Amino acid sequence: MTEKRLYNFSAGPAVLPVSVLETIRDQMLCLPGCGASILEISHRSKQFIAIQEQTKQRLIRLLKVPATHEVLFLQGGARLQFSMVAMNLLRGFNAPAQYVVTGSWGKYAVGEAKKEGAVEVIYDGSSHGYSQLPKPGEVRVRSDAAYLHLTSNETIQGIQFQEDWQVPCPLVVDCSSDFMYRPLDISKYGIVYACAQKNAGPAGVTVVIIRKDLLDRSSDSLPGYLNYRNHAQEDSMWNTPPTFGIYVMGLVAQWLEETIGGLDAMHRINQEKARLVYEAMDRHPRMYQGHARIRDRSLMNATYKLPNDELENAFLAEAKKLGLDSLKGHRSVGGIRASIYNAMPIEGVQLLVQLMDNFATQHA
Repeated sequence: MTEKRLYNFSAGPAVLPVSVLETIRDQMLCLPGCGASILEISHRSKQFIAIQEQTKQRLIRLLKVPATHEVLFLQGGARLQFSMVAMNLLRGFNAPAQYVVTGSWGKYAVGEAKKEGAVEVIYDGSSHGYSQLPKPGEVRVRSDAAYLHLTSNETIQGIQFQEDWQVPCPLVVDCSSDFMYRPLDISKYGIVYACAQKNAGPAGVTVVIIRKDLLDRSSDSLPGYLNYRNHAQEDSMWNTPPTFGIYVMGLVAQWLEETIGGLDAMHRINQEKARLVYEAMDRHPRMYQGHARIRDRSLMNATYKLPNDELENAFLAEAKKLGLDSLKGHRSVGGIRASIYNAMPIEGVQLLVQLMDNFATQHA
């Protein structure tokens, strides 16, 4: 008997396309052409090498990755990238790295970078509770900086940069919670990194897209796994890669290409889902107070509070009855957080909006 699926609004690990889950189910025992499960085959087998290359090529097509950049499949999530970015680009560099801190994850990234060298925080949104973002012209970026680091989408606070920045130094962006939600101009970035479990696959695989000339900065004194150049030279097989995660990411990329129709189409769908939620918030301003400044609202994580804990708990209880799961906000912010990633079907968003309207009317 198959239990009915909930609408999963979890911030991560997060919802995956049902068609992807069905393919995983159908192929789990015996991957076509392998006679074994994806969980069992060697990472050196021709079958897995083909899977990894196909996944890589799908990402290159979807994101239009230029020949100037390399795509790596690593492990350790964004947390490890907070360290690896600084180890590879800041260690031994004669100028500081600059950071724009717009939320909890940017703050964590700064903490790790400071262990490697000089860091300048050129924007810190903590004074207003990380509720708003700067525009590019509002911060002073050094042309000689080791790099500038941004967090494209702050999952906890629900704020998001929705345009590519153009800066005079290497631009590094943590795209963990909005990877492939829209097209990116990869040529403007030195490094784009993203753990997969929010918008591109399961926990366990991290994508790093790095400009090839930056690989020359990686010092031979680094521990082997932490050196980007080693991974690039070994085609992401310096150690055993996260085979299952790469396989699933490939299926998600295939879904984006063949079912959705690419990232422009995905972006339009995401804009529509977010519009529905934010219009419901704005229809009932006495009931739903958004955390983010309107122009900086995230298309991935809609965050808002109700007037008191009693109402929030009642809202969550009603949501649970409707099969709307994991809407409770992060413990550091509270309130409600609706994570409406790529794979969240619009029907789930419509049901949430119906609840928001009905609840506000009933408790007016």
